[in-house]
Amino acid sequence: MANGFRLYGFSLLLVQLLAACSPTKQEALPAADNNAVNMTAKAAQPIADGKLVVVFGDSLYAGYNLQQDQGFAPILEQALSKQGIKAHVVNAGVSGDTSADGLARLAFGLDGLSRKPDLVLVGLGGNDMLRGLSPQATRSNIDAILTELTKRGIPAMLTGMMASPNMGPDYAAAFNPIYPDLAKKHGVPLYPFFLDGVIGERSLLLPDGIHPNPQGVQRITAKVAPSVARQLGK
Repeated sequence: MANGFRLYGFSLLLVQLLAACSPTKQEALPAADNNAVNMTAKAAQPIADGKLVVVFGDSLYAGYNLQQDQGFAPILEQALSKQGIKAHVVNAGVSGDTSADGLARLAFGLDGLSRKPDLVLVGLGGNDMLRGLSPQATRSNIDAILTELTKRGIPAMLTGMMASPNMGPDYAAAFNPIYPDLAKKHGVPLYPFFLDGVIGERSLLLPDGIHPNPQGVQRITAKVAPSVARQLGK
């Protein structure tokens, strides 16, 4: 219960920071972030062996304003390697994406891969919450993403976000259960809050106070990687 309150506090701080400097989708796609525009760029290379992992989300996955080797995908690949898992991790994060944007590009991106992934991490919904979009629509979109992955026989893992109390109790009551409910419905593992241990820690964030810096990505990945490794080991 204490951990839940801590995460809830983190989400409140996140939205307070974002309210002060929330970018539009266009502003969130600077040239420096072009390395993350879709999953086909890196995945076009044939994969001879090892696991194929796709991280499919928004700017938190994309490595927003970081060097190409500093984002979540390359650091996750390194972390898995240290655990003895040979994996090719494809960056399919797009800054500014909502869950609807992700759903719209999912099939095209999957079709562009050299083979079926061994695991897809899904991390969307934060921008929906920031913009006050309908939690029912967010739920429907993420549900559809997980349904499509199931239809294709692709294992998935979900990383969650939480609504701020500033959004009001009704919004929070509709938004917060999305991730645990859908993880249960689809039988996929859930990492409840992607920014756990980073949001609110200025030393782990870029100057915008929102996105993780390289040290923040390292901390996030250290927490997420064991769950990814377990799924790949099944």
